Amino acid sequence: MKSCWIVTRDYQAVLEFREVPVPQPGAGEIVVRVHATALNRGELIVGSVLHGGKEKIGGTEAAGEVHAVGEGVTSVRRGDRVMGRARGGFAEYAVMDARQAMPVPPRFSWEQAAAVPVAFLTAYEMLFEHGRLQPDEWLLVTGASSGVGVASVQMAKVIGANVIGTSGSVEKLARLKAIGLDAGIATRAPDFAARVKEITGSKGADLVVNCVGGSVFAECMRALAYQGRLATVGYVDRVMKSEIDLEVLHTHRYVVFGVSNARLGSEQRAQTVRGFVRDVLPAIAEGQINPLIDKEYSFDDLPAAKACMEANAQVGKVVVRVM
Repeated sequence: MKSCWIVTRDYQAVLEFREVPVPQPGAGEIVVRVHATALNRGELIVGSVLHGGKEKIGGTEAAGEVHAVGEGVTSVRRGDRVMGRARGGFAEYAVMDARQAMPVPPRFSWEQAAAVPVAFLTAYEMLFEHGRLQPDEWLLVTGASSGVGVASVQMAKVIGANVIGTSGSVEKLARLKAIGLDAGIATRAPDFAARVKEITGSKGADLVVNCVGGSVFAECMRALAYQGRLATVGYVDRVMKSEIDLEVLHTHRYVVFGVSNARLGSEQRAQTVRGFVRDVLPAIAEGQINPLIDKEYSFDDLPAAKACMEANAQVGKVVVRVM
């Protein structure tokens, strides 16, 4: 089968097309005939550029038909339409833990389905599982035009929360307002806390989703309301350290947490999927949420898709059609 590998050279992620055998499912796994996949900054920047990761078939999510079922799998059958986090989504066939497989809504294209798993499951962990976002609360999303940022905006509106987003582009903020963003702050600098307090009537944000990294971490804390929660999901700015004002953390009873799958066990991941299917997937199936796809590429154009993502030009997801 055709596959596309991520190879790290001099701390740069390089894509290489290779022919490899079709994978076989292990116990509890399925093999998906991939129709579409999507790109994620975390894989190409964190895993390769920052940490010099080992070469591998790229792609951490996929949408397609179940091709083969491993021992003990009863939740899906051959031919089912599924989407989920997967190993090796940049290929014609990919392996998926059967517990990660979610049904593709009938109204969805393969491209729409491929835009859901990583961004929306990550946002779900921050807003639902750990952030406990409530109706009428204020959410601040830094770097709101990213895949996770857009998913956070959309899910927050389903909850009934108010959403503020930051972006360096006025045009991106205008696109985000069309999907529910209540207030946009045009900036790439750590200078938005005062504006957040102004928008929220001096209160501050109840939950902050930091999609940028260490360069804005301290400012995110300054933007929090009393008993606010601060989630950090990555560091696309490549700044991995920041100072914390312990007195402010202590007296304001802040909660600071990170979201990453790097050390998450398979059962913990499965638990998140079950919660997402229960709490959010119905809203997606009913049309309350539509994944925002910025650009679609063919499989052979994966390098161009990678260049688009690295240029930080998109709003939402960059999706790749495989078969």
